[in-house]
Amino acid sequence: MDKSYNYLKSILNDNDYVIIALSGGPDSMALCDLLLKLREEININIVCAHVNHGLRTESEDEKVFVEEYCKKNNIIFEYMKIKSYKNGFSEKDARIKRYEFFDKLINKYKSKYLLTAHHGDDLIETILMRIGRGSNLKGYSGFSIMSNRHNYKLVKPLIYYTKDEIMEYLKKNNIPYVIDNSNLKDEYTRNRYRHNVLPFLKKEDNNIHTKYIKFSEMLLEYDRYVEEVTNNTIKKIYKDNSLNITEYLKLDRLIQKRVLDNILYSIYGDDITLISDGNTEEINKLINSNKPNGSIKLPNNINIIKEYDILSFNNNINSKVEYCKELVSGLQMNDYEFIFEDNEELDSNYVCRLNSSDIKLPLYIRNRYDGDKMSIKNLNGSKKIKDIFIDEKIPLKERNAIPIVVDSEENIVWIPGVKKSKYNKEKNEKYDIIIKYVKIRRENEKERS
Repeated sequence: MDKSYNYLKSILNDNDYVIIALSGGPDSMALCDLLLKLREEININIVCAHVNHGLRTESEDEKVFVEEYCKKNNIIFEYMKIKSYKNGFSEKDARIKRYEFFDKLINKYKSKYLLTAHHGDDLIETILMRIGRGSNLKGYSGFSIMSNRHNYKLVKPLIYYTKDEIMEYLKKNNIPYVIDNSNLKDEYTRNRYRHNVLPFLKKEDNNIHTKYIKFSEMLLEYDRYVEEVTNNTIKKIYKDNSLNITEYLKLDRLIQKRVLDNILYSIYGDDITLISDGNTEEINKLINSNKPNGSIKLPNNINIIKEYDILSFNNNINSKVEYCKELVSGLQMNDYEFIFEDNEELDSNYVCRLNSSDIKLPLYIRNRYDGDKMSIKNLNGSKKIKDIFIDEKIPLKERNAIPIVVDSEENIVWIPGVKKSKYNKEKNEKYDIIIKYVKIRRENEKERS
């Protein structure tokens, strides 16, 4: 076990607090013994994190065993019992609860390292399982001896050794341990690989785990390179939760996939398992669609909006606030203000001239409704507000915020800043109402000007 011992010696320092996931089984007890030996050279503080999953009656006895061992060897003992699971026991739920406990201990002791007793055989099993169910480049590598998790390092020092070598070490050093009988059953997927596939591989090559370590390291090396390229690319084409579609489509497909995966992970974090291959296929269809605008909804109320050359990732982006207010001079909306004028020489979509005899007063502003249409001047018939927004290239995320001006009979007479209706009068025509939609000047803006 010299490789594991020397690796630990290379990363630990005097006065470090080291958290070890200690079940009391053979693997974790071997790892704990290495730490005890190392403590004779380096003044480290060992903290045992023991989890009772609440599934076996023997778990209470195992807790007593580990606690007494820790007391005898001057190891800090921390304990958690899982009292219930969301929908019955699942490996995923159990792992989440375990790591919540580990994370708390890391913060409590201000530790930099969490040690687990995964070994070379575990690496083989993990790689085979992920090949079986499908994964990504990093996933197919299984796990590395050290990885980052939140604000600490997750370390697996026993990766160099097989289960048989660990058992031999325990016997040679007379180290006590307990046996979890559930590991002997083929009820769990990992156990079936362990009992049926692993013996065959070892029969072919007794040092097969070293080949898997090299395979894992090679994949991780490629993964690190792809990750570096991806991160540099994301900085150029993804800003303010928005992806430049034109630049994205120029990328190699591998980098495209990685860019999308990284963006989704930055949004979902530990909830990334909610995203399926079907979701990513939907996103790519939206990106490659000939339609200039579109949207899809993902889990956790995340909306992905395509607006011409931009793909936006946001939540509640399509939420619509219902309102209807009488339009009076001085009414403020979206950093703009409606002002009724006696005279106005300028002519733009921010100015509307109306003849009160053509409309039914009073006027109102409201949010847009699905199916809204407006009669356009010099156009035979009406046009959907949605199509007007498309023609004017109004981003989808801004459309619900744009007020619609209607008269008392629900005739749409103006979309401030966007389009005027057939009711708008030219300066040489007869009108008796002038309305301006002007940007509100804040105090700091006035000072700068």
